[in-house]
Amino acid sequence: MAEPKTKVSVNETLEQLFETQFGSKPTVIETLPVSGSDRKYYRLSNELHKAIGTFNNHVAENNSYFYFTDLFLKHGVHVPHVYQKSKDKKVYLQEDLGDTSLFSKLQQEGLTPAVKTAYLKAIDELIKLQWVAGTEVNYEQCFTTSKFDEKAIIQDLLYFKYYFADLQKVHYDKLDILNEMEEWSRELGRIQPQMLMFRDFQSRNIMMQNGQPYLIDYQGAMQGPPYYDIASLLWQAKAQLPQDWKEELLRHYITKLQTIPSARMDELHFRKSYTQFVLLRLLQVLGAYGFRGLIEKKPHFLSSIAPALKNLEQFLSDNPSLPAYPQLRKLLENISSPQLQAQYTLPELPKQQHNLNIQVNSFSYKNGYPKDKTEHGGGFVFDCRGILNPGRFEEYKHLTGQNELVQDFLKNQTRMNEFLEHVYAVVSINIDDYLARGFDQLIISFGCTGGQHRSVFAAEQVTAYIKNKYAIEASVAHLNKKKWILE
Repeated sequence: MAEPKTKVSVNETLEQLFETQFGSKPTVIETLPVSGSDRKYYRLSNELHKAIGTFNNHVAENNSYFYFTDLFLKHGVHVPHVYQKSKDKKVYLQEDLGDTSLFSKLQQEGLTPAVKTAYLKAIDELIKLQWVAGTEVNYEQCFTTSKFDEKAIIQDLLYFKYYFADLQKVHYDKLDILNEMEEWSRELGRIQPQMLMFRDFQSRNIMMQNGQPYLIDYQGAMQGPPYYDIASLLWQAKAQLPQDWKEELLRHYITKLQTIPSARMDELHFRKSYTQFVLLRLLQVLGAYGFRGLIEKKPHFLSSIAPALKNLEQFLSDNPSLPAYPQLRKLLENISSPQLQAQYTLPELPKQQHNLNIQVNSFSYKNGYPKDKTEHGGGFVFDCRGILNPGRFEEYKHLTGQNELVQDFLKNQTRMNEFLEHVYAVVSINIDDYLARGFDQLIISFGCTGGQHRSVFAAEQVTAYIKNKYAIEASVAHLNKKKWILE
């Protein structure tokens, strides 16, 4: 994604928007981790105020987000306020809702009454979005497609086919599958009613603040079946909600609908349609995990494949007559088999996992190797000097591996991605073994000439990889930071 020529120009725009909104400049601008999208996020703050800055080169997508934000706020849906926008609509400042999502609350607290209450409140927000704000949507404001119709449904099914099913060593008749997918998409495309559909209503897109859920990432909203959104929430792969929770939350959604005159419908009809869209959503997310994980090698999506396959296996077991297409049913049974699940399942971690302390360093070879202060010894030292050095170029000389311009250079103009793929594979062998054997120390260090660009970027990337893949903490230290050339 093309950015302004320098990182400073993005920062300057954010600073100006922040000062316009709050009357004072931010003292800290922090780049936030990216997820599945190309949007880039920043947290800006000073002693009195804080906000989230967003850069997205796709203006049409931003305009959809602005439109839906105004619409939802008008109808009392909890979403972040957009404070300020740049003239070109590529940079905007919005309300900071903190770092606690409904998913992270579930992970931290477990299946507690408080977490269930948060899910119930989130469903209430969904109903307001779909059936209240949804009554006056101008669907011409949707930036991709305005309707989740037969064409959009077949795209989701083909997404699953090409980016997941075709990448597995599972034989099937591709022509028969295509014919069945086309027939199924026509069937699903006729299901009514059609209201405003969030499109990716899952617990990572629900932020918790002061006990209330706030919805984010709704720029892909469109006209579609309401069943899809509630299916997305209840069957989210990594959430792994138990069956009794799914039933209680679904019952809450259906009961709430009965209080809205325009939304009343026969419960039997609702559940039948809902079940069909559960399956569609399960296949859509497998396609996403295949593309982002198997092709783009993003750790979070790779680690989501096994629970997604487990979800599919459970669905097929509970619904022996779905899908009502024999070749597709056979393919899905093969894909969700225990054998295939095992290929994507991370090793079971013993209780000792919390004892493993992983330290990741960047350093300059001019100052020598990092000293090992642990009794364990060993670990890894990777030499990044075989990667083209951004420090040779004037525009990067005074930046670091934490800067986006340097990161983009390393990703797109060097062999850094290839280098890191090998590093991921090598360190994973030891981490798996250390966790299984209860070891408590592992040091991973990256060196380059100045300890400012290549080694810093590599250390940050490997730290993020470890956190995502193993859900354990890893700390990072940049040992040459005091000697970085920044002016």
